[in-house]
Amino acid sequence: MKRILVVDDEPSNTLLVKLMLESVGIYEVFTENRGSLAVQAARECHPHLIFLDMMMPDMLGNEVAAALREDLALRHIKVVFLTSMIKKGEEKISGKNMVIAKPISTKELVAVIEKELGEFDFV
Repeated sequence: MKRILVVDDEPSNTLLVKLMLESVGIYEVFTENRGSLAVQAARECHPHLIFLDMMMPDMLGNEVAAALREDLALRHIKVVFLTSMIKKGEEKISGKNMVIAKPISTKELVAVIEKELGEFDFV
């Protein structure tokens, strides 16, 4: 089962993404609503991928991503930024990370996960 961590300062956003992914039945989804606690959450749940909001009041998404890259135990985790700062069709790669527009459908979330993680059978 693939483990996904969703980090967004809006609890309704993390809950929505969690419910969408859990409805697929192949993801274990964890959430965090404070950017400053995202690295600790990643240490605890060992995600394969993190959906990370870019604009959070306590710590920006790019700062969280940089902290993850600096941690030897976490630097392998794929990070995908979710943001309302861009529109559909403006998705892009920023450094090593995909940047995806909100809102996003379940089908789009799954497609991003499979693109980033492939069809690998996770334990």
